[in-house]
Amino acid sequence: MAQPPILSLEGMALQQGGKWLFGGPDHDALDLHIGPRDRLALIGRNGVGKTTLFRMIDGQIETDAGERKIKPGTRIVLLEQDPDLAGHATLMDWALDGTHAPQEHEVEAIAGQLGIDMSRETKGASGGEKRRAAIARALAQDPDLLLMDEPTNHLDLGAIDWLEGWLDRYKGAFVVISHDRTFLKRLTRATIWLDRGSLRRKEVGFGGYEAWEEQVYAEEARAAEKLDAKLKLEAHWLERGVTARRKRNQGRLEKLWQMRAQRASMISAGGTAKLKLATEEDFKSKSVIVAENITKSYDDRTIIKPFSLRIQRGDRIGIVGANGAGKTTLLKMLTGELEPDSGTVEIAKTLTGVMIDQQRQLLTADKTVRQVLAEGGDWIDVRGNRKHVQGYLKEFLFDPKIVDMKVAVLSGGERSRLLLAREFAKASNLLVLDEPTNDLDLETLDLLQEVIADYEGTVLIVSHDRDFLDRTVTVTLGLDGTGRVDVVAGGYEDWQAKRQKPVEGKAKTDKPDTAPPPPPPPQKPTKLSYKDQRDFEQLPARIEELEAAISKGETILSDPNLYTADPQRFATISQGIENARAEKDAAEERWLTLAEQVESM
Repeated sequence: MAQPPILSLEGMALQQGGKWLFGGPDHDALDLHIGPRDRLALIGRNGVGKTTLFRMIDGQIETDAGERKIKPGTRIVLLEQDPDLAGHATLMDWALDGTHAPQEHEVEAIAGQLGIDMSRETKGASGGEKRRAAIARALAQDPDLLLMDEPTNHLDLGAIDWLEGWLDRYKGAFVVISHDRTFLKRLTRATIWLDRGSLRRKEVGFGGYEAWEEQVYAEEARAAEKLDAKLKLEAHWLERGVTARRKRNQGRLEKLWQMRAQRASMISAGGTAKLKLATEEDFKSKSVIVAENITKSYDDRTIIKPFSLRIQRGDRIGIVGANGAGKTTLLKMLTGELEPDSGTVEIAKTLTGVMIDQQRQLLTADKTVRQVLAEGGDWIDVRGNRKHVQGYLKEFLFDPKIVDMKVAVLSGGERSRLLLAREFAKASNLLVLDEPTNDLDLETLDLLQEVIADYEGTVLIVSHDRDFLDRTVTVTLGLDGTGRVDVVAGGYEDWQAKRQKPVEGKAKTDKPDTAPPPPPPPQKPTKLSYKDQRDFEQLPARIEELEAAISKGETILSDPNLYTADPQRFATISQGIENARAEKDAAEERWLTLAEQVESM
């Protein structure tokens, strides 16, 4: 039997900046009920009001309508993305301040697990140190309901694993906003989706979210067809944008498997970095970065033991490991920013790089979007191709109408997306990304994955986002903190599987090995067959004919007297509409599949 909620929001409406964010004339009123053991993923684009909803749950915001009900004695703790540490000398001073101040020994116990010194001064603390301190403060308060806004930002893999274990044992309820798909899949049991002012809930964890999202959009598309039976194929493509993008991404993932399989054949069984092609000469001609026996030490500590690697044009290299393991050091040596203590790094003279680091270059707040992207003009040069600035904005999930808005009014996530749009436009054949996924929502992460997959140059990525690496890189360089660098064809899960394999003379771990990657798909044809080409050219016209037939049938059925006067004709027309819709759906699926093949040629 379901337990009563510990907190409810009923009939909520809220205006911000003169517009209704929730409720009002434009949206349904917002309702939310949270049970005592709920594990909820809160999903939605940047800017839709996720953080605002957290503050409503926490009681920080007074709404224009509705009622907030809370079970007496319920303790709510909000883990904010950017907490204000001003006025506190040390991290511990900040942690012990507040209405529900925890005990110092409880904070210390959790901080020790997270590897953070709470005596650190707040002024010099890094983003990762502040995040760990915030987590220690929140968990030590022993909440009944924990609200977490991007909890894994700035955490390394070890800290993320520890947090996942703590939450798995946690006996209270939590709601989490996160771009970390692996984190969400492992921990959540239900999903609440904030979309265009409405809040939907489904009792499936994040692992089932994408299928649910696709179902909702498909239902909306069918509803749109009933309202406007003259829908054109181009409009239908837009409405099916989620499905179409997912199909394109599936094609990209198949290509990624092929690239990984090629790389696996070049790496010896021991995981050494001597990567070979059919001929050494062929390999050299394709190499853009060649590291030979490079090492690096600081004081008495070895950061990188002798390590060799040849990076080819088009490689996507992921670098993973705990904070302090040497990821940034290795990245800087490979790109020539840092000299190795011994060994050599040769970089192709033709290599031109673009660097996007975790600090993110600040965008000038008083500039407009047009000025940031196109220096105030209407056109932008995107890696040699001239594009209209408003059309380019759409590629990065922006409403083109924002082109003359000031950067100052954009959300943090929108600024990050705008920065990506500006940097990806630059002519380059080397892309260096240091923690690129911080502050990005899930849709922007999907977009970033697409852009990287379609990038024709070489990509180096340092990231703690496990799912992102699994979807993106062809080779993983894994640093275990001892100075050793493992070279593995594949992503994060492939590196983990290699680490978990039993060493001769040692017992096998209880953890199951990751399933091997599927075999590469068959080679795609270089051109369409005669039948496929004919279908590709003729299906749009057939789809329009079916739309017209559906529209005509629905117009006839709209006569309220038809069923009474001629029930047989009513049944015949109804069946005809159903058949036409089925044929139309099949034709659209067929055309989309063929369009994907044409796009990939």
